[in-house]
Amino acid sequence: MVKTGPSGDGANQSPPLKDINLFTSDRALQTAVEREGAGFAMPELSRFGAITGSAEMLEHARLAQAHPPALETHDPRGERVDQIAFHPSWHRLMDVSMSVGLHCGSWAHLESGGAVATGANVARAGGLYLAAQMEPGHCCPITMTNAAVATLLQDAGMAQTIVPKILGRSYDPSFRHMSEKSSLTIGMGMTERQGGTDVRANTTRAEPLGTTENGASEGYRLNGHKWFLSAPMCDAFLILAQAPGGLSCFVMPRILPDGETNGIHFQRLKNKLGNRSNASCEVLFDDAQAWLIGEEGRGIPTIMEMVNYTRLDCAVSSAGLMRRALAEAIHHSRHRKVFGGVLVEQPVMTQVLADMALHVEAATALTMRLARAFDQPDDEGEQAWRRLMTPITKYWVCKTASPLISEAMECLGGNGYVEDFPLATLYREAPVNAIWEGAGNVMCLDVMRVLQRYPDAVDLVLFELHEMASGARALDDRLRDVRDLLHNPREMDHNLRALVDQLAMCAAGALMNAHAARTQADAYLASRFETGYRQTYGAQMLNDAAAIVESAAAE
Repeated sequence: MVKTGPSGDGANQSPPLKDINLFTSDRALQTAVEREGAGFAMPELSRFGAITGSAEMLEHARLAQAHPPALETHDPRGERVDQIAFHPSWHRLMDVSMSVGLHCGSWAHLESGGAVATGANVARAGGLYLAAQMEPGHCCPITMTNAAVATLLQDAGMAQTIVPKILGRSYDPSFRHMSEKSSLTIGMGMTERQGGTDVRANTTRAEPLGTTENGASEGYRLNGHKWFLSAPMCDAFLILAQAPGGLSCFVMPRILPDGETNGIHFQRLKNKLGNRSNASCEVLFDDAQAWLIGEEGRGIPTIMEMVNYTRLDCAVSSAGLMRRALAEAIHHSRHRKVFGGVLVEQPVMTQVLADMALHVEAATALTMRLARAFDQPDDEGEQAWRRLMTPITKYWVCKTASPLISEAMECLGGNGYVEDFPLATLYREAPVNAIWEGAGNVMCLDVMRVLQRYPDAVDLVLFELHEMASGARALDDRLRDVRDLLHNPREMDHNLRALVDQLAMCAAGALMNAHAARTQADAYLASRFETGYRQTYGAQMLNDAAAIVESAAAE
């Protein structure tokens, strides 16, 4: 009799994909990181890739997802404590990612007082890409802490007191004042129940408290609520509130300088579709003390410095989720036997996997190219790319993650739909990056603003795309169509999503044409630009499909 149990010869189940190096097994990521200026980080990323793909860390990821955080509003004596309890595996994940500086890697140059280090954002993006594959929920506070520095640097006092604590490469979850901690994490609260994306409709009020005897600001007293407070266990938050001079940005600590707990009362944790290991909550501010960053009435421009970095991370994380889903699908298909052979050898499956692999490589190239633009703030061309391509990349990469992960789930069949396998977690996680920091229409409107206010930046980006598209006639023709649409404002206004989608596709295609291996580049261009592109994976006939799949495998 043939055994059919888990260890039997007839089980025909693929083994778990674990104890692999998520970096060295990913050719597309390695080449993109090196190409975009972070070749120096390859050894460290290789070490981190071994950690993030280890059975130990993947088990911590499973436990953190299976045991979500719990809200503790009061202690046994009825006193408010407003704390979040996490499973030990969450703390282990945070410790690992902070030990390699993912929470501050964009700002390492501040420790030495030098200029922005070339490749620093690309190196950090490569690490975040790996961390998201390990466990995506903990990337939320990691992302916000790194991004918050861009806003905190606008205040000299905070740049001297708070930022150095953020640069520490340790993880300190203790509930103490910031001055007593070895490192800090920073959260954010913008959204209110009545306003959502329209933060100018915020009703939280900020009342100035005056100054001390030596002239130092006592800060402001905030009263109101936030419908979403991201990562409420953080040490401080960037908050938007209505001051006398208009909507303004504040930093609000959990613990006040005198050791007292601030008036931050957590109402409930959000029962989210995904992102389960991470806490998000509704919060009430009851005379909570906070300090102004920048000028009154300039809250949105002030906090947007942070938002741009978080949007980059949304795209990077989504690309990482897609890569993990692809790796799982290929791994399963190489082990699962069907119809007298292995699944990966079935022509229809080979086409599906190859099509998915092309998309993941293009998304990876596009996100790492965007990270490079953050590394060169003084270069006009790079800043043009950052200005235009941040919302475009965020829109396209995040929006395409869910359908790709759904297709990967189908590759595993029923197993893909079961929570014991990682595809279910990846699928539930994918939508948050498309929604957070501006959903699709918000990104499109941001692109429209760039087109209207910075036409020279648009021209610089289009020039670079034409240069990279050299020799690819169909792609070059598509770019000319996009340019024609840009010069027809009436038509563009009604086809804004189509325009953003085409700009993203053209940028991804140009990068593939210029930098991908010829097999992958030709297949991508032929399937996306030379024929009518079909929205379902595997519906395009790809030459060299088996070679593309083999190149994308994680084993």
